[in-house]
Amino acid sequence: MAKIVQVTARTVVSYVVNPAARFLLRIGVTPNAVTIAGTVGVLIGSYFGAQGELFWGTVIVTACALTDALDGTMARMRGGTGRFGALLDSSMDRIADGAVFGAVVYYLATEGNPYGGVVAALVCLVFGQVVSYVKARAQSLGLNADVGIAERLERLLIVGVGGLLGAAGLDWGLPAALWVLAALAVFTAFQRLIHAGRTETPVA
Repeated sequence: MAKIVQVTARTVVSYVVNPAARFLLRIGVTPNAVTIAGTVGVLIGSYFGAQGELFWGTVIVTACALTDALDGTMARMRGGTGRFGALLDSSMDRIADGAVFGAVVYYLATEGNPYGGVVAALVCLVFGQVVSYVKARAQSLGLNADVGIAERLERLLIVGVGGLLGAAGLDWGLPAALWVLAALAVFTAFQRLIHAGRTETPVA
């Protein structure tokens, strides 16, 4: 799945993101402004989702999540991502992820917790943060945790598919997607921990 997503991402970057990034830089928009705007958009989409507007919530969140690729491309075109830009991007990602899964929890709770979806969403919320934390913390310690079958883009895509299924009237669609994602997120968190442990240099 990760390879399929990566190939798709490269295609999007080649035909959509690069031209958009060049245009925004030309008119004076900064990567940090795009990062913040994308997060605000995700918050708006999450609100729609929490209110039961699954189709529009999914569309808005997915569109705004693409800014994660856009701001990074803009930064590279300017000559690299600054330390504050990297910190801002990671922080906004965590806020956006929390909003998405918080909205899903709220919506499913108001629907009577179909198929235990609230529990699955909470697992996704917690372990989604853990997956990102393990990688960042490993890097700060000089370890390598750059692996995973359910990274951020994959997680958002799976939730998006579930949201569209729910919008189509399939009440099992969103909970099913969340349970799949919960299992993948737990696996990825431990996958990264194990990989990081294997990259540690033994003390002589």
